[in-house]
Amino acid sequence: MVVSAKNRHRSLYVLLGVMIASLAGLLLVAPIPQDQTYHLFADQRTLLRIPHFWNVVSNIPFIAVGMAGLWTVRREPATTVLFLGIFLTGFGSAWYHLDPSDRSLFWDRLPMTLAFMAILSVVIEERVDERAGAIILWPLLGVAMLSLFLWRWTGDLRLYAWVQFFPYFALVFLVVVYPPKYSGTPYWIVAAALYALAKALEFYDHEIYAAGNFLSGHTLKHFAAAAASYTILRYYQTRRLLMAEA
Repeated sequence: MVVSAKNRHRSLYVLLGVMIASLAGLLLVAPIPQDQTYHLFADQRTLLRIPHFWNVVSNIPFIAVGMAGLWTVRREPATTVLFLGIFLTGFGSAWYHLDPSDRSLFWDRLPMTLAFMAILSVVIEERVDERAGAIILWPLLGVAMLSLFLWRWTGDLRLYAWVQFFPYFALVFLVVVYPPKYSGTPYWIVAAALYALAKALEFYDHEIYAAGNFLSGHTLKHFAAAAASYTILRYYQTRRLLMAEA
């Protein structure tokens, strides 16, 4: 299936309109403060003199996936930012979990937001318009960084919430509705499902840990999110061009 340039442009305008409208809609939402109980994770164990051991070391898979991506599949700025974000998430999250606080959480969230925006840019490139996806990467990265500075300056997480969740829903919508340029669409679907699982595991952190006092929901969240990252890596390693742009 070949999508005409006219239809691609119409789709792009619709997506940009939804993006702008959703950003404007944040003004109608009450400010979202950072819940300080967020830092009180279920697994507080110290092993090998490392505080919160499992929440720290469970970030190693992010570093491994990020390194593999940077080494094998970097082709353009968006994929470089994507795998660099995954790579740095391993370090940022480990640093945060050594001593959880708002200050260290900033360094956990920063590389994640860059990866979220890179994913949105990639999907726009591959599903809607290649040139527009490449161009929009840079303002998206600006919004990602702004969301974290606004949080630290004002205590308001509204824009950060948009940065975290809008790319996810846009990814699901674009993958389901628009024809692929490359093979491997199931990888995106699996990655989205694993990320949803990661958020559920994070939410039930204490309940999962209490069930067996072995691994907490937050530790398992790291593994699920790293598995989602690995699924994206496999997409890039195996994809094949399906159609030429009209």
